[in-house]
Parts: sequence; structure tokens; C-alpha cells
Amino acid sequence: MVIFVKRIPSGVIGFDELIQGGFPQGASILVSGGAGSGKSIFCMTYIYEGARKYGDPGLYVTVEDNLKNIVWNMENFGWDIKTLEQRNLMRIYRIHIDPRQPNVEEQVDKELEIIGAMVKDLGATRLVIDSTTAFGAWFSDPGKLRNLLFRFSDYLKDLNCTTLMTCETSGKAEDFSAFGVEEFVVDGVVALYFTPPHRSVFVRKLRGTKHSETVHPIAIKTDGINVNPKDEILWSVVKQY
Repeated sequence: MVIFVKRIPSGVIGFDELIQGGFPQGASILVSGGAGSGKSIFCMTYIYEGARKYGDPGLYVTVEDNLKNIVWNMENFGWDIKTLEQRNLMRIYRIHIDPRQPNVEEQVDKELEIIGAMVKDLGATRLVIDSTTAFGAWFSDPGKLRNLLFRFSDYLKDLNCTTLMTCETSGKAEDFSAFGVEEFVVDGVVALYFTPPHRSVFVRKLRGTKHSETVHPIAIKTDGINVNPKDEILWSVVKQY
């Protein structure tokens, strides 16, 4: 018996050729990498192209960045996000957490409820959380941090969106998460690398998918990000940095 998995296109040119046409519907994917590797642009593309090209409503949630900066970055690629927002095909929201207050867990639960309500209101099928690395500033206790990440991931799963979550790493070849737990609570891991002036991508894992097991070059151009699925970069070259 052959089981067909519905695929959600990433919208990133060339990338879907590495993952059998797209992410499994309802999956949670960790997009990890060092500074400047292209994580946010990758996720912005996922939301924008999902709305523009496929008509999929999407919610982009930022944990750290200013909303104006995100809008500016998108518009810098010539993307018409205002029209999509007016058509209720995409929305950008900034989480509000004050780590100086003693009730951080209650704040997180409240924000999750807000995100859930926005997903339902928008009818969102695509969701981005950028980034989970900020969670480390909320909890100094590793146990509480792990528990938060598990609870956060479980809640997002229940929203029935195909979700991308970013995390910042040291940028080393085999460093796939910031706290050593994120990669174990998701269905897939997409690692991005930046060795100036070169960028590349490696699909570490993706459940239910026969994916590429090699590293491929990435280019960030004036109109966005794209992957060259035909070319490969030797793993030994990536590991030496």
C-alpha cells in the first residue's frame, strides 16, 4: 500500500527538488544556522510565496526583530506584502515577553493563545516562529527552557499549520540547534551555512521524505533566495570551517 503525503511547497526556488516537492503537511521544521546564513529570508519566502503563489494564508511571528525591520526586508526584495495583508493572506506579529517579570511562563502561555487565535482568524496553514533562540534569554534554568520548547512545539503542532522555526547556532557544520533540544522536538531540520562569501543548505532530517543527503549552494539575490539543487558542496569542505 502506497501512502501519499501531501506536500507544502517552500516557495524557495530550487529547494523543493531536495525534499520531494515540499514539506509534509502539518510538519514542524527547524531552520538553523549561524548569523547571516539566510534563515529569516528563507522563512519570509515561505510565508510570502505561500500567500502570493499558492494562496495559502500565513502568519509570521517574530520573537526578537522589530516589525518595521521585517517589513523593510521584505519590501527590499520588491515583494508586495501590503496587498497580501489587505487580502488576509499574510500577517506579521511580534511576541511581547518581558523576562524581567517573574511570570514569564504565564506570558508565554498568553502569547501562544494569541498566536492560536490569529491562526484561526486568518485561516493560516503556514506559520513561522523567528526565532526560538530568544527563549534562552527568558529562562536561565536548562530544565525550564527544555520544558518550554517542548510545550511550545506541542502547542504549535495542534494548530495544524506547517510550521518553520528558526534558531541561531555557532554556524559549525554539525551544530543544528542552539540548546541541544530543538532538533529532537521537530519533524525536520534544515541547516543553513554561511562561509563568506558562500552560502549553502543541508537537509539534516525530514520525516516521511526521501531528501537529498548532500550540501547544496544558496544564493541571495535582489529578488530573494534560491537554491541550486544540481550542484553539490563536499561535506568535508563545510566541516573544515
